Amino acid sequence: MNNKIYLVISCLAILWSCDSDSPEISYTPTYLQVEQPANFPEIQYNLSNNPVTQEGFDLGKALFYDGKLSANNSIPCAFCHEQAFAFTHHGHTLSHGVNGGIGFRNSQPMQNLAYFSEFMWDGAASHLDLQPIIPLTSELEMGETLSNVVDKLKADTYYQSQFPLAFDDGEINSENILKALSQFMLMMVSSNSKYDKYVRNEEGVTLTEVELQGQNIFENKCSSCHATDLFTDQSYRNTGLPINAKLDDTGRFKVLENPEDLYKFKVPSLRNVEKTFPYMHDGRFATLTAVLNFYDSGMVDNGNVDESLKRSDGSFGISLTENEKVQLIAFLKTFTDNEFLNDTRFAEY
Repeated sequence: MNNKIYLVISCLAILWSCDSDSPEISYTPTYLQVEQPANFPEIQYNLSNNPVTQEGFDLGKALFYDGKLSANNSIPCAFCHEQAFAFTHHGHTLSHGVNGGIGFRNSQPMQNLAYFSEFMWDGAASHLDLQPIIPLTSELEMGETLSNVVDKLKADTYYQSQFPLAFDDGEINSENILKALSQFMLMMVSSNSKYDKYVRNEEGVTLTEVELQGQNIFENKCSSCHATDLFTDQSYRNTGLPINAKLDDTGRFKVLENPEDLYKFKVPSLRNVEKTFPYMHDGRFATLTAVLNFYDSGMVDNGNVDESLKRSDGSFGISLTENEKVQLIAFLKTFTDNEFLNDTRFAEY
C-alpha cells in the first residue's frame, strides 16, 4: 500500500512539475517605427498611448481580415477596403454590408491615417481608435456590437494566444481590439509614388512635360484644398454637387447640426486617386475626367457652396480647358504608389 501511495504522489509531483514548466505567453514587444516621409507633415496620432509593435500589427491585420467582426461572420473590414485599390471598395459606388445591406457613402481609401486627426466623410470619428466602431456597428455595414465581437474572440484559441503577445495586460477587450486595428492602419503609409520620388530628388526621377504642365495647373487651381503632400487640407467643404435625392446626405451637418455645414464633406486625399474610383462621397463619378468636367461646368448653387469655388462672374466652378484636363490627370497619376498597393505587409495571409 505504501508503495502505491508513493507511486501516486510521485505521479502527481511529475504532473505538477510539467504544468509549472509549461511555457507561458509573455509580453515582449518588438517595436515598429511609423514612417515619417521627409515631404509629409507631422504624425497626428499619439503613438505614446499606443506604440506600434510587430505583435500588435499582426493582431490588427488578423482582425482586419476576419469576418468575425461582423454579425454574420463573413464581412471583414477588408471587404470594403481592397489593397490593390488603396483599400477602397473597387467598382462600388456605395459600401456594401451584411444581409445585402447598402450603405449611403463611398468607401474611403485607407492610407496615411497616422497624419490625420479626424476621419470619415463627415468627420464623425475624432480619433483613429474610434473610427472602426462606426462601420462595425452600422446595421448597413457590419451590423455587430463590440461586446459580441469580444465574446467571439475570447472563444477563439488563436486570439487567446495573440492578445497576450500584443498587449501587456493580455486582455481581449474592445480597447485592445481597436488599438490593434489602429496599429495595423498606422503602418499603412503611402509615400513612394513617382511624385514623392520626384520631390525628394530620389533615383533621378523626372516628370514628363505633360506631367509638369499638370503640376502647374494643380498648384494654381487645386492645391488650396488639396494641400500639402497629403493632398488635402483636412477641411470640410461644399463643392456644389447636385443633391442626390435618393440619399439626401447632408454631410458634416449630420455630426454637429450646424446649418453652415450643410452638404459639406471632408476634402479627400488624392493619394492613389487613379485607383480609388468611383469618386465623391456617393461614388457618382466613374472617372477622373468626369470629376474634372463637374468642376469645370457641373457645379450648382445649393446655397452653401464654398466661396473659394466662385468665379468672378458669380458662377461656381474651376475653369479647365480639355487640354488642361488631360495634363492635370497625367499629374494626378504620378500620385500612384505601386509599392504601397502591392506591399505584402498589408496583404491577407
